[in-house]
Amino acid sequence: MRVKKGDRVRVLTGKDRGKEGEVMRAFPAQGRVIVDGVHRVKKNQRQTRATMQGGIIDKDMPIPVDNVAVVCPTCGATRIGFRFDDAGRKIRVCKKCGSDL
Repeated sequence: MRVKKGDRVRVLTGKDRGKEGEVMRAFPAQGRVIVDGVHRVKKNQRQTRATMQGGIIDKDMPIPVDNVAVVCPTCGATRIGFRFDDAGRKIRVCKKCGSDL
């Protein structure tokens, strides 16, 4: 999975198409990510000892990683490629402009 926690992404499909946000969590095994402010649902939360406040809360739900594209600071939404630096480390690069992400 090429999308990591902390990446700025744009949603490509669904009811939130065009929205941008930061990846809060990534679930590589399921191929899903949670993006801040995207795919928000209302959930009835029971009052417990841990959460003293009960009621209806807004919760961000996971979306498939195929439905998001990483946003490059210079050229916008793009795909991700890889290259190796002199030390042999793998670096993610933008496919449009070639800059490091």
